[in-house]
Amino acid sequence: MNAEKKRVLFVCLGNACRSQMAEGFARKYGGDVLVAASAGLTPAMHVAPDTLRAMGEKNIDLRDHFPKGIRLLGRARFDLAINMSGLSIPEDLAAHEDEWDVPDPVFMKYKDHCGVRDQIERLVMNLILQLRKEQSSPHFRGQGSHLPRP
Repeated sequence: MNAEKKRVLFVCLGNACRSQMAEGFARKYGGDVLVAASAGLTPAMHVAPDTLRAMGEKNIDLRDHFPKGIRLLGRARFDLAINMSGLSIPEDLAAHEDEWDVPDPVFMKYKDHCGVRDQIERLVMNLILQLRKEQSSPHFRGQGSHLPRP
């Protein structure tokens, strides 16, 4: 299938945990239907060590990742922004925005951090399945389609 990939931005507060995990899962499992990026509203200094460890358990290496602020994106445009920050994000970032209610694991115990990781994995997998279904639909046009919430 020659459908155009959706550009998806995952946003959280520090780009140190949730959005990094979502980007990692999206890149590993959804490269056929999306191009993933992540950013934070107030970027941290580094990706959280528990995030690196938890994602390593899923065979996703984030050691080369670093927190990025939304301003670093410049004029980049996305088809979809997934907001996990609990705050507003700039409206001009994406054609469509969805909010995922995912707790910030940055100060959680490791077991709970992994629980958040698993929640994000399920949400990302649902998104990927929705995008695949959308692309295989005879009504797919590649532009401006509405993506339902996962």
